Amino acid sequence: MFPVPVTFFFSAGLHDETLRRNSMAEFAAAGAKHLVLTHEMIKLILHDTVMMDLLNKEMESEWLTFVDAHAPYGEFDDLNVPQEHLKRQMFLRHKLHVHIAADMGVNTLTIHTGNEYYHPHIPLDKQIDNVCSALDEILPVAEERNVTVCIENIWCRLNTAEVLLKIKERFPTGALGFCFDAGHANNVAKGYLYERNSVFDAYILTNTPAVYDDKVLEKMLPHIVNCHLHDNNGQFDTHRNIGDGNTNWQKIMPLLVKAPRLKCIQSEIIPKQNELSPKEICDAVFNLVNTK
Repeated sequence: MFPVPVTFFFSAGLHDETLRRNSMAEFAAAGAKHLVLTHEMIKLILHDTVMMDLLNKEMESEWLTFVDAHAPYGEFDDLNVPQEHLKRQMFLRHKLHVHIAADMGVNTLTIHTGNEYYHPHIPLDKQIDNVCSALDEILPVAEERNVTVCIENIWCRLNTAEVLLKIKERFPTGALGFCFDAGHANNVAKGYLYERNSVFDAYILTNTPAVYDDKVLEKMLPHIVNCHLHDNNGQFDTHRNIGDGNTNWQKIMPLLVKAPRLKCIQSEIIPKQNELSPKEICDAVFNLVNTK
């Protein structure tokens, strides 16, 4: 159904070579051909450059390749960092992330715009400007290295579909695209079913009423380059297996296959957190993407 690579996320045992290689072997045995160069793997490489060659050799031993990557994220790594000295450091780190991705043979890198409630004293428009100033620094490196930076929908005001589109308008370059996160979109579409939910918890920190939206995919579709597929029940971001939630896959998959810029499909189901084996994840994801 999808003429693009399918990639798989894993995080357990990354700091232990035996556990890491065992996880790679399990995914390979379950039919995976590609894994995600995760934010934690990039941190390992930043800490010790020997890890770049080591990870590549471990992957090659299982006939696996990296296709997509996720940059480190958090309050001081997201693009909306406001403090000038921390901004400068964040710019440099993300430029390094782009170089690492390219050197590892990866051409899509997902980056978070940030959650504005970390900086409640700064107006939303100014935070959008901060994101754009970061992209001003990062995108020329991405263009040079042929890496597409993908900003991701989450559930905060700074990463709604509308704000992502506003940011994209400022950067017509093909080096900027979107990462559609199906789990986050489900939180935004169905969180209203619960008194407490991810959206409510984020908006209350900014003293604004929660906003729900069931058309996130449709709005992002023209610019989607990468995607994160995982499930939840609409309340919180639990990264469950496909079908272990109420995500409307019958709506999502026929739309997603029409995304004109789509380069890969990524499973962001978390094995350890949900007590799932690589085989259980691979079976569910391959069944989803191969269903006609």
